[in-house]
Amino acid sequence: MNSELASEQTAPLSPARWVPTLYFAEGLPFVAIAMVSALMYKNLGIADAQIAFWTSLVMIPWTLKPLWGPVLEMFKTKKYFVVGTQFIGGVTFGLLALTLPLDGFFRYSLALFAIIAFNGATHDIAADGVYINVLAPKAQAKFVGWQGASYNIAKVFTQGALVYLAGQLETSIGVVHAWMIVMGVFGAVLVLLSLYHAKFLPSGGAATSITTYGEGFATLRDVVLTFFRKKYIGWGILFIILYRFAEGQAIKIVPLFLKAAREQGGIGLSTSEIGIVYGTFGAAAFVIGSLLAGYFIAGRGLRRSLFVLCCFFNIPFAVYAFLAITMPTDLRIVGAAVVCEYFGYGFGFTGLTLFMMQQIAPGKYRMAHYAFATGIMNLGIMIPSMLSGFVSDWLGYRNFFIWVMVATIPSFVITWLVPFRDTEAESADAGSAGGGASGGAGGGRAVGAGNAPGQGEQP
Repeated sequence: MNSELASEQTAPLSPARWVPTLYFAEGLPFVAIAMVSALMYKNLGIADAQIAFWTSLVMIPWTLKPLWGPVLEMFKTKKYFVVGTQFIGGVTFGLLALTLPLDGFFRYSLALFAIIAFNGATHDIAADGVYINVLAPKAQAKFVGWQGASYNIAKVFTQGALVYLAGQLETSIGVVHAWMIVMGVFGAVLVLLSLYHAKFLPSGGAATSITTYGEGFATLRDVVLTFFRKKYIGWGILFIILYRFAEGQAIKIVPLFLKAAREQGGIGLSTSEIGIVYGTFGAAAFVIGSLLAGYFIAGRGLRRSLFVLCCFFNIPFAVYAFLAITMPTDLRIVGAAVVCEYFGYGFGFTGLTLFMMQQIAPGKYRMAHYAFATGIMNLGIMIPSMLSGFVSDWLGYRNFFIWVMVATIPSFVITWLVPFRDTEAESADAGSAGGGASGGAGGGRAVGAGNAPGQGEQP
């Protein structure tokens, strides 16, 4: 194991001790805002359009996160920022819980969600920096499955277990106090993770590459320019944005639809039933889909697999149109629909992740360019999510999910047309031109990453 680690530490910790917990911590705040907050506000009486718009808008830091990456390079270590942001995130969730009984709870809690989003985006920069700096290419490939699985365990924990807990508590202590406890649990888990990582997380590298703000902004300028000079980058950006276009329409509305009363066109599930559907059926399907996708891509290669992955990702959204039209009362039918969608989601999302790792990130500033790609991806899903509540109110749930199926068409078109870079040849050419300075790995110092190879080194 030690031979697979970068040489920054004399006694490196096994990645098994920190990769799962690091990416579990990365998933918690994102899923809390992207999915769980919508259901919380629904139960607290906020309108669908307001929920979809504001809980999408506060997620903008995940889009803008590359902009303050150079500043993080100037101070301390990446571990310092990981531990600090986890602790601050935990405290902020606790404060958010205390706002829920107040008259102006919606604006107060949204402000705190915005702080959590900025804090969580900063955590992501530092966490990815630790992963890329500490692990050599072979270990990166080996543990990328752990990374994805741990992130999605956080999704299961939040959208399944904690939503189920909220539903159980709503019937005994009331909606407000139930969600106060759930937000408090988020906070407590993050604080505990910060204490764990203070002991077991590698440093991820010291702040040695950038010493002044001028250097930091000069590096940011170079990061931006080199990103937009990549071959086929326009196609790549369109692909990143459009691949999840339909999901951006649906992601906020699905839990609201499942919760809404039947006379309003919804399925009328309880909060606990939604937790069961997501936390058991959906979770298992997602994990199985993700694992099978890895074997599928390994056997065929990403280029030959991508359109199939796009089909798996987008076509299953039809199950929500089916539910909206038939309005079944049997929870098993609803669960089967969610299984279908989540299996396809897990299977198909792998294609987008590997495209960003293998087609966008390779070259100079690997980690920074991967952060740019994920930022663009989040922008592509944030904007349709902001508008989805208004569209859903206008069309009604049934017609809205029919529209979601129409919204899958751009994804199929761009997936069929997007060209692929020969990143291995480009890397070889850059190594020949740059000599020893480039190290044959794209050269340069990635923002938050050092000059270690990035996650694009996939088998």
